[in-house]
Amino acid sequence: MDFDPILFGAVADGHTDDAKAIQAAIDAANAAGGGRVLLHPGTYRSSFLMLKSHVELHLESGSILKAMDTLRAYFRPDQPGTNAGASNVGTPVTGKPSYVFIYAYNAEHACITGHGIIDGCGDAFVKRVSPYYVTGDFYPRPTLIYFENCRHLTFRDCVLRNVAFWTLHIGGCLDVLIDAIRIINPLDVANSDGIDVDHSRYVRIRDCHLECADDCICMKNTLGNHEYPNTRGVIVSGCTLISTSAALKIGTEGVDDFEDIIFTDCIIDASNRGLSIQIRDAGNVRNVTFSNISVRTRRFADSWWGCAEPIAITAVDRDSDIPGGSIENVRFFNIDCESENGALLYAQPGRIRNIRMENVRIALKKASKWPTDLYDLRPGVGMRVIEHQSTPFLSHNVQGLTLCDTVFLGFDGQPAEPETF
Repeated sequence: MDFDPILFGAVADGHTDDAKAIQAAIDAANAAGGGRVLLHPGTYRSSFLMLKSHVELHLESGSILKAMDTLRAYFRPDQPGTNAGASNVGTPVTGKPSYVFIYAYNAEHACITGHGIIDGCGDAFVKRVSPYYVTGDFYPRPTLIYFENCRHLTFRDCVLRNVAFWTLHIGGCLDVLIDAIRIINPLDVANSDGIDVDHSRYVRIRDCHLECADDCICMKNTLGNHEYPNTRGVIVSGCTLISTSAALKIGTEGVDDFEDIIFTDCIIDASNRGLSIQIRDAGNVRNVTFSNISVRTRRFADSWWGCAEPIAITAVDRDSDIPGGSIENVRFFNIDCESENGALLYAQPGRIRNIRMENVRIALKKASKWPTDLYDLRPGVGMRVIEHQSTPFLSHNVQGLTLCDTVFLGFDGQPAEPETF
């Protein structure tokens, strides 16, 4: 059964706050045992919305659901004291997202679908700092969509855009399908992650296109969601990605373990980093595969972390009081890279083990005006950007490294040997 917010009082004129009408339609669909809340073509301005079990929020082509531009319009699911005394460990974000536009808690079989647009009105919460990035006066800025402790979720076809902070954050969720969505964020807005999979299991992300000024698709285990099981059983496939940070990433927020994660059949273009695992907290990474991926990296600016590494695997302590975890059993298969810098594998002793690279090509190629011969080890205790001649493959403290059918080419196109330091 369809539920039309217009019949509940929405006007879709691009100015009026239609939240009460849309929420009434959601509540009615939920009370009926399930249904579809249908947004017809038009622009619906809205304050915070709570999606509920067995409700599909469907945006027809030509419809825009646009968040309001004042903080009082947003919901605050953060829990006082959750992150007390540990603000620099696990995640800089408070216990839960401090502000969110579309939220669901303990829901099942909830969906957001359709070819319409959800707009985060991110321009209202940021200001320009330099020609190369913008940020805000407070942190964290509003998250567009946050689903917590939910089951059997579907996100399909819609466009998510113009977000001031994280775009789609799933925390403590089970069985999630993210299919053919587009996330289009300005490439100069700090922290505007695309998809953050946090303490969630059995997640499939497929056939999506993401442009984000931070990590496009990132696995996390944040301190704020420590109550939920660790992130495990995730498949990312068939995606195209452009990122000012890392396109495909695990970490840095990782207070619990990451296990059984597959990234495959993706294309990464014009990104600051390609494939990244950054362990800074107590969680460990085990059993990860990257396969059939094309990576093209370039430095965006010196104000962004990363120095165009196509592959960056690092494990160091974030905090002097809590030892960081380890990375082991990671496989790279059929990876082709052209980059302004080489792969970096760096760890404190005993933190990276059993890495296999098979049929991997890394060719250095200048693509920006920014300097090379730099490697970014941040964040972490004493970690910094270090000066070292750019080379296709550089490692430090890696145990059990296997290189099979690999090709490493320098800026001059000549073969280069892997280096350690």
